[in-house]
Amino acid sequence: MGRRRAIYLAVLVAVEGALAGCADTSEPGTRPAANAPGRTPRARKRNSPSPSPSPSPSPVFSPVAVPSRKPIHQINEINPAAPPNSIALTIDDGPDPEWTPKVLDLLAQHHVVATFCLVGDAIREHPELAKRIAAAGHAICNHTMSHPQPFASLSSERMTAEVTGAHREIWKTTGVTSRLFRAPGGDWSSSILQTVAGNGMQPLDWDIDPRDWSRPGTGAIEAELLRAKPGSILLCHDGGGDRAQTLSALTTVIPVLQSRGLTFITL
Repeated sequence: MGRRRAIYLAVLVAVEGALAGCADTSEPGTRPAANAPGRTPRARKRNSPSPSPSPSPSPVFSPVAVPSRKPIHQINEINPAAPPNSIALTIDDGPDPEWTPKVLDLLAQHHVVATFCLVGDAIREHPELAKRIAAAGHAICNHTMSHPQPFASLSSERMTAEVTGAHREIWKTTGVTSRLFRAPGGDWSSSILQTVAGNGMQPLDWDIDPRDWSRPGTGAIEAELLRAKPGSILLCHDGGGDRAQTLSALTTVIPVLQSRGLTFITL
């Protein structure tokens, strides 16, 4: 009986071993390891993750090397290498859906470049016009986010928000990092100048102001603009109201100034 029992047990162990080699003893719902004996590893199919949108880089806020202690009134204060017969036309408070396209058309007709001082909120409302200004080769100046007045009376926090908000809006819409800042109403203070310099910009003012925003009449605007001489920075507006007088005056003034040998440049 002892010998028979030993043979019986040996056969039973061999059969159970063979069955175990064929059976999948994995836990329900699991897969055997890729390197399990007798199995060919299979590449696991993985779903490719959806690409995450890359965040847009921010505009560079680099403090200017030598911040201006006062606003710039003449071209040579910002660009000493400019041609001696240069003048600069600056246009404020846009972009405006009615007047900016007309001003741009007039400038293109006379092959004139200008510097547009743009308001951040207006850029948000009319981004296509801001892009058109940049695409035409005009310079862009930061003119705050909402054009608050009196600007110098704002808190430091609000003032910074107005400057940096417009800076980002200009960059986000046009790809331009503005080097210039113009305070609403030409309202300057030491705090404003510090904020502007800390954000990598120069404070821009003007030399010739026809007060066209007040609509004094086309003739009055023309007479003041025609006082321009080499190095002058002229102030006009395409935003903030009815600019028919400004447009009419520029239609006359631009060719007259060009006939004097003056050349319009950007700042």
